[in-house]
Order: sequence, then C-alpha cells, then structure tokens
Amino acid sequence: MNALTNYFANEQAKQELRQISARYASSSDTAVRHKCFISYHGANATEVLSFVKRYEHIFIPRVIGVTEDDPRINSDNIDYVMDTIREKYLSDSTVTILMVGNCTWSRKFIDWEIYSSLRRDRVNRLNGLMGIELPSAVQVSATLPSRFNDNLPKNSGEDGYARYWKYPRTDQALRDCIQDAFDARQKRDHLIRNTRQRRQRDSSCP
Repeated sequence: MNALTNYFANEQAKQELRQISARYASSSDTAVRHKCFISYHGANATEVLSFVKRYEHIFIPRVIGVTEDDPRINSDNIDYVMDTIREKYLSDSTVTILMVGNCTWSRKFIDWEIYSSLRRDRVNRLNGLMGIELPSAVQVSATLPSRFNDNLPKNSGEDGYARYWKYPRTDQALRDCIQDAFDARQKRDHLIRNTRQRRQRDSSCP
C-alpha cells in the first residue's frame, strides 16, 4: 500500500471509529462491558478499526484519536484541550487502552490523553491504563510513550500502575487485560507517576 493510499485508508478508518463511538454514546446497552477510551495515532487508524470491530462485543469503545485538525479540539491552550478530552471523551470511560504503533510515542496528544487518564481530583475520574502492541509494531520493538513507560513495572521488580500487552488472541485474554486495568484504579493507584512535563509538540518519526 503506497503512502497516499494508506493516508486515505486511515482517514476513512478514523471517520468510522468516530461513528462507532457516537453509536455507543447513545446506546442503552446494558451488558456488563467496561467503557474504554481508545488512544491511538491516526497513522494506525486502520489497525485500530480492525481491533475495535473484532472486540467491540468485549468492551464499549469511546474513541477519539485527537489530531490538530480535529474540530472538537480547536485551541492552543493545553489545559483547555485536556479538560475537553476529559469532559467529552474520558468522563464516561473507566479504562484507557493505548494502541501502540511505531510512532505512537512521538505524538503530543497521546501524551495528553495519558496525562488526563491518570488524573483524579474533584473534576477528573481516574482511568485504568493499559497498552496493546499493534501488529505493525511487533517487528520493530516500538518505542513507548514516556509517560506510559513511567507507569509500567520495572526490571528491578518495582511494580507499576499500567500494563503493556501483546495483541490479544482470544476474547478472554482481552477481557482479563481490561479487568486488570479496571481493578488497578483501586489496587495500584498509589503507583501512578504523572509528574513528567506535558509534551509541547510532536517529535519527528519515520
């Protein structure tokens, strides 16, 4: 797939992801499924769409994939943007799923979404946080976003708030991962690390 074809495929996938999110926003579905905010780089939209379509019976997707040209995020004020993310997209979710591709680490909006997910105060409700390695990232050992990496268990044995998983192969595998992130809000919240300075700009990524 050439670059132009890939671009249009991702743009179409982003639109479909937003439609899926909107459909569930007005749904009266009463099945026991956690509402999950999907954080992703727009360059991986087609992979994310495949994931959502494959597993939306396991969780209720709340999707945004913030970009500079998103009409819902139209401000240079970082605090305003993050409050908007929290109010409109995170407020009714309990778990944030970070979909990790080759260049996910480089996007400022990814950092802001993670930052907002890890806040808990009188306005913000804490989300569980988990990451999933996308198929396209398997061969390149993708770099993780710094704020997400701050919250993972360390090689020294020190535990962390978040977890990073391989792409799930079964319904039960994903269900267990989401439940672990959901439970972490009470069991591992003392391990949250969210003091890193917020990204001011995107980094270049091949």
